[in-house]
Amino acid sequence: MKVRKLFFLIFLLTLVACSKDNNATAASAGTSSVPAANTESSNPPPDNSPPPTFNANRAMQYVREIVAFGPRPIGSENHKKVENYILAHLKGVDVEQDSFDVHPSEGTFPVRNIIAKFPGTRDGIIVIASHYDTNWPLRNTSYIGANDGASSSALLLEIANQLPGKKLQGYSVWLLWDDAEESMKLPWDDPESLYGVRHLADKWQSDGILKKIKAFILEDMIGDADLNIEHDLSSTPWLEDLIFNAATRLGVQSHFFARSMAVTDDHQPFIQRGVPSADLIDFDYGYNDVFHHTTDDTIDKLSPKSLEIVGTVTLETLRLLNQR
Repeated sequence: MKVRKLFFLIFLLTLVACSKDNNATAASAGTSSVPAANTESSNPPPDNSPPPTFNANRAMQYVREIVAFGPRPIGSENHKKVENYILAHLKGVDVEQDSFDVHPSEGTFPVRNIIAKFPGTRDGIIVIASHYDTNWPLRNTSYIGANDGASSSALLLEIANQLPGKKLQGYSVWLLWDDAEESMKLPWDDPESLYGVRHLADKWQSDGILKKIKAFILEDMIGDADLNIEHDLSSTPWLEDLIFNAATRLGVQSHFFARSMAVTDDHQPFIQRGVPSADLIDFDYGYNDVFHHTTDDTIDKLSPKSLEIVGTVTLETLRLLNQR
């Protein structure tokens, strides 16, 4: 995923920026407190609702099955197999497939966004997204993207299991497996990345759907056994506050927002169009992000507990969104 990021260290209430790319290494603020935007949210009002359920072992099995296909860059046979795998798990669900071609410097490639729609009783939509492709420049290696793409795609499959077959009591929920997220070049190249979400954001704006989206929640690199979800400076503050409330209610707030950074990711096209959006991402994958975009991004680095934490917080955030 995103190689070009900006890290911001919280030091004496001042944000000091440093770049993270192939020519610079950013330090992590391991002792940072929760960002000021979230301090008022650390003590949510009492709530006796039961915590959401999430089958972490089943989600982990989905990760294993996805990576078993091998590398899945766009245009590959493995990529097509993963598309069919996702669709096979969505039998009986209203599924839209947004298919089109892209023409990057490497040639012409088919792209397919998969949207599973769960209707609700309220007028509005909450979108939960994950990309499922792996990196094109690493297509001839054993890179399988266990954390970067597979973990979050599996998370969405398990969230689909938790949504009832009848109408949801609240907003509609759309689960989006977006395609062609990875850059066609390394280091990260903005014009040749995020093809799926950029196409969909344009389409939904033309269709009038964009104005119905109450929140866009992106899941990315969320399987790391050493889970630390970033406070994304690009995300919508009130939505991150709500996510932190959900994490606090579930007693897992220590895994959220201790570090601050600005992230270029799948939520950007929606942020740019005014859609409230948040990116749940643990970008420090291994010491100094050593496993990111390497053949060491393998399933042994992941934990079902991390999937459970992010899955339950996401479902709890849905509940809190419906209370607004």
